[in-house]
Amino acid sequence: MGGTSNPGLIVCIGGFALAFIFGAVANRTNFCTMGAVSDVVNMGSWGRMRMWLLAIAVAILGTQALHLAGMIDVTKAIYVRPNVTWLSYALGGFLFGVGMTLGSGCGSKTLVRLGAGSLKSLVVVICLGLASYMTLKGLFGVWRTSWIDPVATDLAAHGIARQDLPTILAAWTGATVQGAQWIVSIVLAGALLVFVFLDRDFRTSFDHVLGGAVVGLVIVGGWYVTGHLGYGENPDTLENTFFATNSHTIESLSFVAPVGYTLELFMLWSDKSLAMSFGIAAVAGIIAGSFAYAIATKTFRWEGLSGSEDTANHIVGGILMGFGGVTALGCTIGQGITGVSTLAVGSLLSFFAIVAGSAATMKVQYWRMMREG
Repeated sequence: MGGTSNPGLIVCIGGFALAFIFGAVANRTNFCTMGAVSDVVNMGSWGRMRMWLLAIAVAILGTQALHLAGMIDVTKAIYVRPNVTWLSYALGGFLFGVGMTLGSGCGSKTLVRLGAGSLKSLVVVICLGLASYMTLKGLFGVWRTSWIDPVATDLAAHGIARQDLPTILAAWTGATVQGAQWIVSIVLAGALLVFVFLDRDFRTSFDHVLGGAVVGLVIVGGWYVTGHLGYGENPDTLENTFFATNSHTIESLSFVAPVGYTLELFMLWSDKSLAMSFGIAAVAGIIAGSFAYAIATKTFRWEGLSGSEDTANHIVGGILMGFGGVTALGCTIGQGITGVSTLAVGSLLSFFAIVAGSAATMKVQYWRMMREG
């Protein structure tokens, strides 16, 4: 794997740079996973959903190629651990989907909007960060670890080392894991690419193709930064380690727990045991990238909340995203793209749960609007 004189610094700079690109491109292309679900549910338009699916396909191909080339070891990621906490994935994902609909966007879109001047997104970010930290280490965390996470299926008890699809397929068929990785990656990513590019309107939309391709490549870049450049010998323990990641292992972009760690760092700045990490740098980077694009294109606008109901929706949305995102081990980016790029079963379950939660909330909102009308 990789090595550098100051791997922690390289990891943080890399996280900021990748997220900066993400923020700028997401602002330009209106990359929004909640918007993608909304377009499908409310208008039957699949343009932004195809953009999300393109990002997933690119991330799968790039991540698995890096792994098969020996440049990273994606089997170290938290997503592929053999303990399938299926209730956490399903419940956390569903609640995140509800929250992102009430909060007008997922974690990444909220940070993009914050960079473009949305004060309502600042409210969501604060609530999301507090709830995510409470779910990591506070009151919500007690509930999570006591009642939700224990409901799980341990594949290791059945002789299966990890929960990624290639490992499961290899265990069932007797094929090699490497061979199964090639098959699953090509079949899944290929099917997504065919679905995405069969649509002529999508093929001819520069912004849609740009958004999906760049976001997918940024996820691949995150794996490379933390898993290759940030992997090396710790001078204190003389053991190989992953530097500057909150999970202490290989990571790529995610925007729920890192917001909680960002608030922790700001609130406990004088605590020398805390330090900048890949995730915290990425939170700063996505805001900065969106801000830079908004300033460059003169689209920066202050935006506030419109009333008490709007305020309540965004507060509740932020709390649900914070709790749901940590419980599900990620958001629409953290699980929906980063996690899925590892081909983990739990990531796929979280993805569908997020979409279901968001779609159900939109249906309820539409029903209320029609009833009031």
